[in-house]
Amino acid sequence: MKLLLLAGTGEARRLAERLSTCGGIEVIASLSGATRSPAPLPVPTRSGGFGGEGGQIKFIQKNGIGAVVDATHPFAHRISARSAALCAKLQIPYLQLLRPEWRAEPGDRWVQVGSGREAPAHIPPGARVFLAVGRQTLTEFESLTACHLICRQIDPPEGAFPFPNGEYHVGRPPFSVAQEEALFRRLRIDWLAVKNAGGEASRTKLVAARNLGLPVLMLARPPQPDAERVETVDAALGWIRGRMT
Repeated sequence: MKLLLLAGTGEARRLAERLSTCGGIEVIASLSGATRSPAPLPVPTRSGGFGGEGGQIKFIQKNGIGAVVDATHPFAHRISARSAALCAKLQIPYLQLLRPEWRAEPGDRWVQVGSGREAPAHIPPGARVFLAVGRQTLTEFESLTACHLICRQIDPPEGAFPFPNGEYHVGRPPFSVAQEEALFRRLRIDWLAVKNAGGEASRTKLVAARNLGLPVLMLARPPQPDAERVETVDAALGWIRGRMT
């Protein structure tokens, strides 16, 4: 069987590692290209968009793809919705590997919002806000004109910060709790804004915020496709093996 793995997460990497040693299956991984220098995957990998639904269908048909596992970021909802829909159209099995959401724990000071556009209703003027939301979501915070914004991203910025009251901070994960605490202290952070991406590797910033007593603006996940879904790499492997018999 030939499998298309829509990648870009730690779960996708672990699944690719497991599949690279499995017989009877050929894997092609696909990365969106959002990160300029991603760590290589242990399976053949393409990078960049497909060119819309038509381009993705053409790729699937040209390469004889027999199943699709979508292990993209929980906020990559457009590619997930499109992939689920076109797989249904082509009658190709589709599975979403989606890690569980983070849940608030005792001591957390979370404010749940639908998007960053709700930030002015909760974050006071003069606050120093650390945006761990990625540059694609940055425009949602443009109305925080009376705050100082610090947006972390993996790659060095190609241009100036889009607002006069902000700056970029470049850093490549993973980060320990101690590293996050030290960073928040050094930058004198008052608020943390985070997408509810889930996952243990990036949870350290939330633990650091809890330890420092910082409030967190937690952005809710977008709607996910109405499709078959699992939460773990082991469950995804079981689903794949079930399609090989």
